[in-house]
Amino acid sequence: MFLTISTTGTPERPATDLGFLLHKHPDKAQAFSTSHGTAHVLYPEASAERCTAALLLEVDPVALVRRGRGKGSGGAPDSALAQYVNDRPYAASSLLSVAMSTVFKSALRGVCAAMPERAASPLALRIEVPALPARGGAELVRKLFGPLGWDRVEAEPVVLDEQFPEWGDSRYVRLTLEGELRLADALRQLYVLLPVLDDAKHYWVAPDEVDKLLRAGEGWLADHPEQKLITSRYLSRRWGLTRQAAERLELVRLAESDDLEVEDVDNAVDETKDTEERPVPLAEQRRAAILDALRTAGASSVLDLGCGQGQLVQALLKDTRFSDIVGVDVSVRALAVAARRLRLERMGERQSGRVTLLQGSLTYTDKRLKGYDAAVLSEVIEHLDLPRLPALEYAVFGSARPHTVVVTTPNVEYNVRWETLPAGHVRHSDHRFEWDRREFRDWAARVAERHGYGVVHVPVGDDDPEVGPPTQMAVFTLAAADRAAGARTTGARAAGARPAESPDADPASPAGTTTTTTTTKEGAA
Repeated sequence: MFLTISTTGTPERPATDLGFLLHKHPDKAQAFSTSHGTAHVLYPEASAERCTAALLLEVDPVALVRRGRGKGSGGAPDSALAQYVNDRPYAASSLLSVAMSTVFKSALRGVCAAMPERAASPLALRIEVPALPARGGAELVRKLFGPLGWDRVEAEPVVLDEQFPEWGDSRYVRLTLEGELRLADALRQLYVLLPVLDDAKHYWVAPDEVDKLLRAGEGWLADHPEQKLITSRYLSRRWGLTRQAAERLELVRLAESDDLEVEDVDNAVDETKDTEERPVPLAEQRRAAILDALRTAGASSVLDLGCGQGQLVQALLKDTRFSDIVGVDVSVRALAVAARRLRLERMGERQSGRVTLLQGSLTYTDKRLKGYDAAVLSEVIEHLDLPRLPALEYAVFGSARPHTVVVTTPNVEYNVRWETLPAGHVRHSDHRFEWDRREFRDWAARVAERHGYGVVHVPVGDDDPEVGPPTQMAVFTLAAADRAAGARTTGARAAGARPAESPDADPASPAGTTTTTTTTKEGAA
């Protein structure tokens, strides 16, 4: 396998600076041992005007087969037909990507202590790969590299045999890339796209491959028009990993579109700015008020909808009267943090049997959430766009129909009492709205009437005589007739455990579509 990286320069900025950026001296030929052979770095030319670095990977086909995923399969599809005679030693693939990550580790990260300004600046680059497998042909090569800032993307098909042109082209191309890019960006693109074009990996794709993909794809993958194809092929079409990568890339895309950090978008984990942790006494008062409402209702099975980091779930676990606790959140990252907070992996069997963490969207109906005594929406509704709120209302009050629903939300009237909150600002950057007491009461009354609930309102925090409490809470109670009918569902669930089928959308719901969610059990979260 062979790859060259060339650049041009001037006497003031010599091309041989490439050696500093790659951390490989132009006057030396160096060899590095890899798990499947030996990687060589050498410089066919090195002058102030032009410098070329070459990476040559000598692959041992026998070692490749022995390290493969089983006899007859090796590490790639071709090995099934010919274990010891295949294209692995010659055509650029995931083997070359792994060699790049080993030999050019610092360059991939854009780190160069000697010349940090050069590492951060675009270079006039020319990259050539003489033999590149391209399942999808030259057109796919152009689709993958074209949107990435290259001035020239040339993918020349390699004929099967020059003596017999009528045989047509092979699945290989000669790749040439020219343009002004940061060296780190160019290397990261190659690291991802070489195995994508080959559409095969020589090693087992573990869950940490998602992190590798996102690190290498930072700054370009989230908005790439072929993102789905790249993600699917890079992760060897493993559906669970592909879905996880797509979710995280969507967060990146949303963050970039709003000029925010990813942590600010996936804010179920970051609660330092407002509701749950600012100020801390109010967060504690809110949890205490919710627990008191659940105890008064006599609930034993509780849904924490939008559970975030799991603070309320943790408080529920401390009270043995709550025997069945389910935390639901759309953020996989939030559920993982909640699992660590709760120490689910080290929890005893009896205690762990009381708690379940589920990934799911609250704006879609979900059969897994039916038959519970109570549900809590603590500081959740204000994070939805108002047009999406009816879908949540139906999913909770119309479909799940717990006997008791506790909803808390900020009281916008109280915002004038926050000295550090500028006038006219909401308490959290992700809040789509904040209601005053009248607006919240009107909404609660409409929901209760529409779905057969009664509702009472409880102030949480210091109930200011002028502006009311900082948090307003509504406790919905299902009407007696509906409660009796729901008891049969609860009894069936208690006798036969909760439904095992995948959730689906109710055609009559405002959502109107089907969604797939993932169950995260105990330590697996």
